[in-house]
Amino acid sequence: MNIYFAAAIRGGRNDAGIYSLLVQELSRYGKVLTEHVGNDALLARERQLSENEIFRRDMQWLDQTDLLIAEVSTPSLGVGYELAMAEIRSIPSLCLFRRQEETRLSAMIAGNPFYKTISYKNPIELQALLKDFFSRFGQ
Repeated sequence: MNIYFAAAIRGGRNDAGIYSLLVQELSRYGKVLTEHVGNDALLARERQLSENEIFRRDMQWLDQTDLLIAEVSTPSLGVGYELAMAEIRSIPSLCLFRRQEETRLSAMIAGNPFYKTISYKNPIELQALLKDFFSRFGQ
């Protein structure tokens, strides 16, 4: 299974540690096409690509993916775009949102029935939530 993992890159890297853990966990269930999102060393290599090269590459990965998983706790225009493209292409999509007192998930994601959304409190909780999700995925 090809998994497209989306998370904030230019919108903020405060959750880079969580992204790294998520990429490792998702690798248990399939090939993570966008593993660079969780790896700062790979992101450094991406800086050598033009904006157009990044866009074309990511759209090709979306065409190859079976499932999009987006960490949506940090608002990101790019992640929103990727989610919209997944919906247009009917790619099953899971949104992961870390509950915090000061933040709320955008209504455009939370209110959209196309997206499956899972809320979590901390990264440790994600392992069990993802295991449960993947045990049901495709049924």
